[in-house]
Amino acid sequence: MTTTINASSTGGGGLIESADASGILALQTNGTTAVTIDASQKVTFAQPIQGGSITSGIAIASTSGTSIIFTGIPSWAKRITVMFNGVSLSGTSNILIQIGSGSVTTTSYQSSAGIFGASTTVVTSTTGFIVYDGATASQSWYGITTLCLLSSNTWIGSSAGGLNIAFGSAGGGVSPNLSGALDRVNITSVNGTDTFDAGSINIMYEG
Repeated sequence: MTTTINASSTGGGGLIESADASGILALQTNGTTAVTIDASQKVTFAQPIQGGSITSGIAIASTSGTSIIFTGIPSWAKRITVMFNGVSLSGTSNILIQIGSGSVTTTSYQSSAGIFGASTTVVTSTTGFIVYDGATASQSWYGITTLCLLSSNTWIGSSAGGLNIAFGSAGGGVSPNLSGALDRVNITSVNGTDTFDAGSINIMYEG
């Protein structure tokens, strides 16, 4: 159903070509399709491009539960952005972002965050990347946290955003060295018991 160009390492090597009238071009290696190009010049890769491509998750409503977790992040991801749209907690705890490989890592972080404007407040955490969300049930957080691979399996985090679009807050920190490649991001609260009651959360990652 395609015009196929196959670079084969068997049968003497070289290029093997086959064709039909479908108007689709397929590039293969040893019979496995790597790239297809259709009649409208749409290019489809069999595997994600490692580097340069950005993959967005599906936004999750942060309106219930004590945690929201994104799993299945590929091992080639080098930067992850967590996006918060009007996220609120039921109590006075702050938002906490945790990462992991196979399971969520909950210890040995170094992170701090604070509010800037009319007053100054600073909070810290060793159980995740802390996000200062106003520490009141009436505040909603709009902003992003960017996680970047530093070296090996250690990640640096940086947060910036606004509270009810009236005050700004920022923060940063570093994770412990994970046991393997990061494959999950968990969003919860510092006390672990406050529930989400407003907004939505999504992530995107890139190589």
